[in-house]
Amino acid sequence: MTTLGDVLEVLEAAYPPATAESWDAVGLVCGDRAEPVTRVLFCVDPVQSTVDEALEVGAQLIVAHHPLMLRGVTGVPADDPKGGLVHRLIRARVALYTAHTNADVANPGVSDALAEALGLRVTGPLEPADAEPGTATGIGRIGELDQPEPLRDFARRVAEALPATAWGVRAAGDPDRPIRRVAVCGGAGDSYLAAAARAGVDAYVTADLRHHPAGEHLAAGGPALVDVAHWASEQPWCGQAAHIVRAAFGGTVEVLVSTRRTDPWTVGVTSRTGEVT
Repeated sequence: MTTLGDVLEVLEAAYPPATAESWDAVGLVCGDRAEPVTRVLFCVDPVQSTVDEALEVGAQLIVAHHPLMLRGVTGVPADDPKGGLVHRLIRARVALYTAHTNADVANPGVSDALAEALGLRVTGPLEPADAEPGTATGIGRIGELDQPEPLRDFARRVAEALPATAWGVRAAGDPDRPIRRVAVCGGAGDSYLAAAARAGVDAYVTADLRHHPAGEHLAAGGPALVDVAHWASEQPWCGQAAHIVRAAFGGTVEVLVSTRRTDPWTVGVTSRTGEVT
């Protein structure tokens, strides 16, 4: 019998909690380590729809990237949105586990999964971490395409590689600029714009880029930018983490990747045509 504790041991070897940022909230949110686990659901966001999905498929464990309660709380009443989820999970005997910034810096981690989805050969981290060898390599990755391609084609590559969202994919820079060496950072990555510029890459792919930092970065001669939805940039990690658990238990634990799109944006409008996506 595989227990929750057995699965968490595998996850924590791959994504050591000690490598998480000090402000982060990672680890077991609810659940009994002695309880058996036969089915695990991996997702980016622990929200109503993914909890619904876990109950529908009969999972005993949800592994999420984003924390349910990142900031401290003094209670989890059932009439609070997050408290209500905790109540539902406990009543259904479904555990919830979070791997967040420890999954961001792991080797392989969130940005490795993003780079792989884009067809990049990873050559190293974007921002190296000061950690024990083999436990973490830092935030983001730098990789290379087999052949250079114009920014407009590279942006199309990104759009085709990641799950569709209303946000879509947008690029900043000369559409004809040749792109071969690329930095990626899953999740919000505008704090690493300077690191991408120092790395001398042709393009930087991340999420949640803001107007002024992006404009100033380009004006200073930085690499082209490709901005994607936060959820879409991290969704490939679910498959990576699922593979780790599947391999560890030889198929005796069924692993599923959530099919729910939990990106909060639901409508995208192209200003020129008025087209709604």
